[in-house]
Amino acid sequence: MTHFANRMALLALCAGLGLPSMSNPALARHKHASTSQPTSVSDTCNNQDFLAKQQAFENGGPKADAAVHICGTVLALSQTAKQTRSGRHGYFYITVAPNISIRIVTNLDEMHTPAWPWVAKGDQVEVVGRYYYDSARQQGVDWTHRGTGRSWGIPGYVIVNGTKYD
Repeated sequence: MTHFANRMALLALCAGLGLPSMSNPALARHKHASTSQPTSVSDTCNNQDFLAKQQAFENGGPKADAAVHICGTVLALSQTAKQTRSGRHGYFYITVAPNISIRIVTNLDEMHTPAWPWVAKGDQVEVVGRYYYDSARQQGVDWTHRGTGRSWGIPGYVIVNGTKYD
């Protein structure tokens, strides 16, 4: 092949042209179908809405990120924060129905909170954030801070025993 043909083949490869496996590139975690993002969330805790969204995802429905406002009791937590490429994060699980819990992801670099952990097992919490569903084993609520971005426009927060952290 000539130099020009090699460059064109490389460009075609990079663009995914002519390659069926590249026509639908893998989506980054928590970046689902290019559907419009929600613009609002319930003013009050609505675990039934969350459970309906979770069930729809588990039944094969579209995996678009969803705005949720849930509440429950802290079931378990990570005692140490984890450093990721997007900052320091604290993780905990809350029960949203009998025998159903969900992982809550808090970006400690974005939130105004005391040192982690600022939740404890048994605390009553209310969470506003983005529900993501990658699989039955990889799902949770993130964007629990007041910041917004290009991929998420709804400010989140966590209320622990009546104290709001955002």
